[in-house]
Order: sequence, then C-alpha cells, then structure tokens
Amino acid sequence: MGTLRIMKKRDNHREYLEVLRSMTSAQRARIAFDLGERNKRLLKQALRKRFPELSDEDLHQLFLERLATCHNQNY
Repeated sequence: MGTLRIMKKRDNHREYLEVLRSMTSAQRARIAFDLGERNKRLLKQALRKRFPELSDEDLHQLFLERLATCHNQNY
C-alpha cells in the first residue's frame, strides 16, 4: 500500500532562505544554539508533567537518558 504524502505549503520559503543567507555564520549558530536550549527546556517540562512523582534528581537523570537517545548515533 502506498503512502499518502501531503505537501506543506511554503509561501515564505524563499524569503526565509534569503534571511538565512543574509546572516553571518555566528548569527545562524546563535539561533541554532537557542533553539536547542529551548527544546531541552520543553523536554524537561514535558517529562515533569508526565512524571510528577519523580524527585528533581530522578527527573534530571531521566532527562539525560532521553536526551542521549535523541542524538544522532552516526556522529
């Protein structure tokens, strides 16, 4: 059975690429770092909501374990 692929409309993709090209590598790196930090905070908040009974130490250990599984094992 084939898979149905729905194409997302990307009205602003060209402008997005132009903005990225206009940035310095340091600016792009800063944005990437900020997004990574934001994702880590969201993961920790989601784990706290999912496992409210865990101590802070146990939650942090779970966070580290889950974070380790997110990393690409090819690098």
